Amino acid sequence: MQSPDNDGLRITLLSLHGLVRGHDPELGRDADTGGQIKYVLELARELATRDDVASVELVTRQLLDDRVGPDYAQVEEVLCDKAKIIRVPFGPRRYLRKEALWPYLETFIDQMLGHYRRTGLPDLIHGHYADAGYAGAQLARLLHIPYAFTGHSLGRVKRERLLASKSKSKKNPEDLEKKFKFKRREEAEETALETAALVITSTGQEVEQQYSIYHHYQPDRMEVIPPGVDLTHFYPDDPSEPLPPIYDKLVPFLREPDKPIVLAMARPDERKNLEMLVRVYGENAQMQEAANLVLVMGGRDDLRQLAPSQRKVITNVLQLIDVYDLYGKVAYPKSHRPTDVPDLYRLVARQKGVFVNPAMTEPFGLTLLEAAASGVPIVATNDGGPRDIIANCQNGLLIDPFDPDSIDHAIMRCLTEPEQWETWSKAGIDGSREHYSWKNHVDRYLRDVSEIVDTSAPPALSQADSRTSKRLPEFDRIIMTDLDNTLTGDEEALNEFVDLMKHAGKDVGFGIDTGRSLSEAMSLINELGLPRPDVLSAAVGTELYYGRDLTPDRSWHQQIAHHWNRKLVHEVLDDMPGLFLQKDKDQTEFKISYRIDPEVIPSVDQIRRALREAGLRVNAILSLGSFLDIIPIRGGSELSLRHLAYRWGFEPEHMLVAGDCGNDEGMLKGATLGVVVGNYSPELEKLRRLPRIYFAEGHHARGVLEGIEYYDFLNHIRIPNDRVEADSSKEDTNPTDQNQPQIANDAAAQSAS
Repeated sequence: MQSPDNDGLRITLLSLHGLVRGHDPELGRDADTGGQIKYVLELARELATRDDVASVELVTRQLLDDRVGPDYAQVEEVLCDKAKIIRVPFGPRRYLRKEALWPYLETFIDQMLGHYRRTGLPDLIHGHYADAGYAGAQLARLLHIPYAFTGHSLGRVKRERLLASKSKSKKNPEDLEKKFKFKRREEAEETALETAALVITSTGQEVEQQYSIYHHYQPDRMEVIPPGVDLTHFYPDDPSEPLPPIYDKLVPFLREPDKPIVLAMARPDERKNLEMLVRVYGENAQMQEAANLVLVMGGRDDLRQLAPSQRKVITNVLQLIDVYDLYGKVAYPKSHRPTDVPDLYRLVARQKGVFVNPAMTEPFGLTLLEAAASGVPIVATNDGGPRDIIANCQNGLLIDPFDPDSIDHAIMRCLTEPEQWETWSKAGIDGSREHYSWKNHVDRYLRDVSEIVDTSAPPALSQADSRTSKRLPEFDRIIMTDLDNTLTGDEEALNEFVDLMKHAGKDVGFGIDTGRSLSEAMSLINELGLPRPDVLSAAVGTELYYGRDLTPDRSWHQQIAHHWNRKLVHEVLDDMPGLFLQKDKDQTEFKISYRIDPEVIPSVDQIRRALREAGLRVNAILSLGSFLDIIPIRGGSELSLRHLAYRWGFEPEHMLVAGDCGNDEGMLKGATLGVVVGNYSPELEKLRRLPRIYFAEGHHARGVLEGIEYYDFLNHIRIPNDRVEADSSKEDTNPTDQNQPQIANDAAAQSAS
């Protein structure tokens, strides 16, 4: 299995949130730095050991934030031979929780297009979690690259569980949406599932009970490949070895530190159910006599500085220790090193203890595998991954996390049945090696990836198209603007714009992005006396033309034809109440246009749902509250603009885009310089707080002229609204190595160097 250059596969792994570094990963530091981070690091390292893999890039977000340290500011970090971490700047420089990253993903996509243009295209993109899932899907659509997706946890499942949880009963759906951005997350997951040729899950339950509730669930694309455990770090105890350093951290807490240990290791999250475990221990005097309880709840320097949800869990645990008077019996160290974790498992095994995972839900549970490989019997929630792990390894017991008697009984069996303990210990060691090694995981991973890559056509944009390769002059910058209601509507301002473009010089290109067909667009352009555009994106970004001869971009035509089923769209929507087909002149090969009656029509979300349930892979775009365009999933102004930028090598900062309504939204977002004219429709109001989008006071062409002046676009381009700088909480005091490869745009690169 090899890529077309016969040097092996080039694989990109995308994991955008949390703190990602190769040495001493800070697992458990916060809710975003957990099992997913460990998974992608170990996957990258194991892939890099294979002869048929040429390179692995693990791409994450660059952070310039004193609170997290300089490691996360490095543009590039070598993991091992053939594998490295690439950190891309997007959004504010400071560390953000994952729910705050959504507005900046289009900027990340633009940054990655520039990166790929400089370094070449990979053979596979693999997105992890919803944020990288969406970004990876968009990149794969643009570049025609095979795409794999791993959700790790799914938004729709989490939302339903939170709504059903008694502890969240006072939270209404609006509160949950505000905090967790479920709507955006679920749309991203649908996009990822729709695009992915391969969806990798950890358990069969994920497939049957979680992915199956999504509209783009396709069982034939699902592959259950359990993650591995690093057997070079997690292995059985050698009794002849001295006690590990972590033992000394436990001794100050415990009167009898050599007793068996009941160990729980999880970040302080309500769903991890640590308070229930303390209650079970506190209620059972026999368990207290038999064993100590050790709680490793991430790391903390100052409890008062933790996130409120984390602080609440730890505070409740400490209160329960006091209520049950468990002093001298419970250890809860403030910090630990990554090397302490395998040592702690081996210490538990040496002292004949048990590892407990009482989480309310558990998608997989890497800690259970680590304990098993170290010879520690496990007690785990009867959900998700633990079911598969115990079924395969036969090394412990499943419990109901909401039933204290169930938890109590299972732990006591481990502590009071020595022969059974030995059986479970040996079974865990053997089973983890048989079923959960990284070698086995990557063997199956590459088998499936091989099939996808070998049957995929070469990326269209990696092939030169001689028919259009010389049709576009080498501009230094280009102005792309919508036509109706953006340029039209103010004749005096339009004439000023026309005059400006005529005298702008040969280094400034002019482009039109319109919902009109080619013939209608050219008719209006001629009527208005506009210069003939150098680039014309017509029919809501489904047609691209270049140069004075309006040469069609055949690679774009080929791309958006993917999975387009015009006939089925008509069957689903034509008879829907409140939808009315527009005239024939408004229909094109890849655009079906309707007028809508807002009083009758269901929401656009319901229309999208109906299309998905029919198996259609399309985009539904609402404009001016009255018009609905249905276009191919790979079409639209957002993707056509990025196709243009990638193909012709335009830097996003050298592309000014202007629009007024919903079907302009896609091209306005990202790293380009956006201008929303003053007469904009309400659909664009949500863009107001995004970086690089200027809301002009002037209407129509006057607003475009105002935007050109705002960015000083015809002279030395400046970006006053680049909030990559403005949103930074602190000035960077930890500059990256200036000799490292540069991925950043100009503004972000300056802040990183």
